[in-house]
Amino acid sequence: MDVYEAVDSRRAVRAFSDEPVSREVLERVLAAATRAPSSGNLQPWHVYAVTGEPLAELKKRATARALAGDPGDEREYPMYPDELTSRYLNRFSAAAAQRYEALGVEREDPDRPKRIAALNAEAFGAPVVLFCYLDRTMGPGQWGDAGMYLQTVMLLLRAEGLHSCPQVMWTMYRKTVGETVGADDGLVLFCGVAVGFEQEGVPPLRTGRADMTETVSFIGS
Repeated sequence: MDVYEAVDSRRAVRAFSDEPVSREVLERVLAAATRAPSSGNLQPWHVYAVTGEPLAELKKRATARALAGDPGDEREYPMYPDELTSRYLNRFSAAAAQRYEALGVEREDPDRPKRIAALNAEAFGAPVVLFCYLDRTMGPGQWGDAGMYLQTVMLLLRAEGLHSCPQVMWTMYRKTVGETVGADDGLVLFCGVAVGFEQEGVPPLRTGRADMTETVSFIGS
């Protein structure tokens, strides 16, 4: 797949089929992703690829917590700043409205938080979830490295005909995830990434993006 095509076709898919993803493909993608940029070549990420029965049990436990109205484990890092200026808040609100509509959840639904959390806890039906951790000693630079690594993974998945959905939501149930993957206390969960084939017949959601002129300034000729 052409790189531009991979970038353009990558989006957060929230409806996966139950078609399995082969271990061979996962290994090929994750091996190639080791070439992702890393300041000082620290390669600070540690990934657990969870499938099969362990993933089914994790989904079951996380979904039970979500449906019970469990507010989740104490966050180890903020998902968003406490205050967003209008520029960012407008983008956030527009994307959220699109997601709720695509998932069939009314914004006025009093059970919306639980329903959204439960859908996330099922990883939208994905047969694979990659859990990305970092060592607690790492700083903002290494978190940036982890983001570049995961973007590399997601683009490589597109080259394999697969889709993905990054899920910071899993940090809400980090203790349940940690028990499943056996992560020690020296690691902090960055996010999960749902992986699989897109379910046929579900209208694709493609959120808008700011025009380049809003985010890029050219200096010089």
